[in-house]
Amino acid sequence: MTAAASESIKSRPHDALRDVRVECGYLESNPASVLYRSGKTIVLCTASVETTVPPWMAGRGKGWVTAEYNMLPGSTSPRKSRDRGGKVDGRTTEIQRLIGRSLRAVVDLEALGERSITVDCDVLQADGGTRTASITGGFIALSLAVTRLAATPLLDPPIVVADVLPRSVAAISVGVIGSDVVLDLDYQLDSAADVDMNVVMTGDGRFIEIQGTGEEATFDDDQLARMLALAKKGIRELTQKQVHAIGVQ
Repeated sequence: MTAAASESIKSRPHDALRDVRVECGYLESNPASVLYRSGKTIVLCTASVETTVPPWMAGRGKGWVTAEYNMLPGSTSPRKSRDRGGKVDGRTTEIQRLIGRSLRAVVDLEALGERSITVDCDVLQADGGTRTASITGGFIALSLAVTRLAATPLLDPPIVVADVLPRSVAAISVGVIGSDVVLDLDYQLDSAADVDMNVVMTGDGRFIEIQGTGEEATFDDDQLARMLALAKKGIRELTQKQVHAIGVQ
């Protein structure tokens, strides 16, 4: 383990989240915007509503929710090159598909009606956990957009927020470092982890996706159970922060 990772693991309890801060309505141009901070990781999440759906969805009486993810050039050191000419690297494609799947899992697309919502997640600063922060902050932005849409006068057909979003979603990382199971890995901890896992769950405790990998290591049933239990604890805490952020609007 590096000295930086050792210092990071000592800086907070193994079962504690990094400091999470949420600023809703961050952009004047889009009220459904959220500046989401998880430790030193900062992601700007915005949700935009359109009154159309993709051509292959037209006429089916259902809406669509999708996501786009990007890391700004200055979000890492050294500088990350911009995606140009419509070309998106494999990591970006994988992450934005994960975000989209995670959000759609908690949306009733029929209740949304034939409308599309795009959730954009732009990483301003990266220190590990950008995909999990994007999912957690992206849900807040999505909720703000649906709430605003439902309040639109003479909306045809009208929608009910609780029908469109019957449950919430959040995501967190967890890993094994030595003999310890650690919640919410920053970059240094992720780099030192023998096993790292991203867990996506609903607010009522149902799994949406689990991505777990041994980094030149293996893990057993007991370690898996400990990681999932710790992830559930983190998701419960993140869900409370989501509820608070949405409720203060």
